[in-house]
Amino acid sequence: DREGEAIAWHLAVLLKVNLNEKNRITFNEITKKAVLKAVDSPRKINTNLVNSQQARRILDRIVGFELSPVLWRKVRPNLSAGRVQSVTVKLIVEKENSIQSYLPIETYKVIGHFSAKGISFKTELSSNLSDIDEAKAFLNNANSKNFKVKKITKKPGKRTPSAPFITSTLQQEASRVLGFSVSRTMSVAQRLYESGKITYMRTDSVNLSMDAMSSIQQQIDREFGSNYCNPRKYSNKNKSAQEAHEAIRPTNFSLSHIGDGSPEDKLYSLIWKKTMASQMSDAEIERTTIEIGHQEQKQNFNTVGEVVKFDGFLKVYNTSTLDSKNEQLPDVSKDEILVCNEISATQKFSRPSARYTEASLVKKLEELGIGRPSTYAPTIKTIQDR
Repeated sequence: DREGEAIAWHLAVLLKVNLNEKNRITFNEITKKAVLKAVDSPRKINTNLVNSQQARRILDRIVGFELSPVLWRKVRPNLSAGRVQSVTVKLIVEKENSIQSYLPIETYKVIGHFSAKGISFKTELSSNLSDIDEAKAFLNNANSKNFKVKKITKKPGKRTPSAPFITSTLQQEASRVLGFSVSRTMSVAQRLYESGKITYMRTDSVNLSMDAMSSIQQQIDREFGSNYCNPRKYSNKNKSAQEAHEAIRPTNFSLSHIGDGSPEDKLYSLIWKKTMASQMSDAEIERTTIEIGHQEQKQNFNTVGEVVKFDGFLKVYNTSTLDSKNEQLPDVSKDEILVCNEISATQKFSRPSARYTEASLVKKLEELGIGRPSTYAPTIKTIQDR
C-alpha cells in the first residue's frame, strides 16, 4: 500500500539506489512461496503511490497544525484535531443532535397467542395500529371470533457464509460476540500475530492465498466431509481498499483452539471459525409463513418458522443471529380453525437510532471511506481520551 511504497522510496534514496531499476519487491502474504516469488519478480517503485502517501502526510499536517491551536485557545490545552479524528467527532455530534431532536411516534403493537395440535405459538399483526381508539376497536372486534388459517407459504431458501475477517469486521464481530473493545481486539490480535498463530491483523483485503484455500478445503473434507466444502473467492466492495495483505486467518487450520478460554483463545477460535465457514457450503433452510385471521379482519396475524434442512457453514459458524431459534409451528392446513389464547395491544413509542458503539462507529467510518485499518482503534481511543 501507500506506506509500504513510501518506505521503499525512502530506503532507495538513503541507500542511493537507482529509482529506474527494478528493486522493489512486494508480497501479500508472509509465506516462503510468496516471498521467493516476490524476490524473483521485482518492479520499479510506484511514484504515484509515494506521492499519494506524501499528500496524506501533508493533509495531516494542514488539518492538525491549523486546527489544534484553535482548540487549545477556545476549549482547553492538550486537545488535538486531525484528518480522521475530527470527522469521527463530527459523526458522533451529528448522531447526538439527531437523537436530541427526535420526536417519538406512538403506535400499538398487537400480539396474538394461538394454539393447534397441542402447540402454542405467538403471532404479530402485520402492521402496528396508529392510536388507542383503533387498538380498542380491533380488540373488541376480535372478541369471540373464530380465527382460522388464511394462508400457508413454504419457501426453500439458503444462507451464504460471509467473507473472512478484515480489520473492521473483526473489530465489529469481536465486540458483538465476545464483548471486546476495539483496542482490546487489536492488542489480542497483535499477540496472536506475533506468536505466529494468525496472519497480519491490519488489512482491508478479503482475499485468501491459494495455499490457505487448499489447506482449508483439506481440513473441511477431513472434519465434515466433501459435501460441506465449497471454495469461494471473495471480492472487496470498498473501492478505496489497498489490499496489501491477505484477510485475517489462522496460519495452521488443523488448530481450532490454542488454549483454555483466554482472550487469545477466544479471538483465535472466532477467526478460525469465520475463515473455515467462508469456504463451506450454503445452509439450506425451509421458511414457513402462516397468516391467521377472521372474516371481518382486514389485517392478518403473521408468524414465521424455519427448519434447517442442511446446516452447511452453520455447523462451524453459528455465533450470529442467522442461527436464531424461530417459533416452533404446528402442522396446520388452510382454513383450519385455531384456538385463540390471548390477543393484546401494547403501546409503543418509536425510538431514535442508537448512539454509536465502538464497533458501529468503525462500520460507519469504513462505509464513508474514512481512515485505514490501522487507524480505527487509535482514532477511537484518542477521541475517548481527549
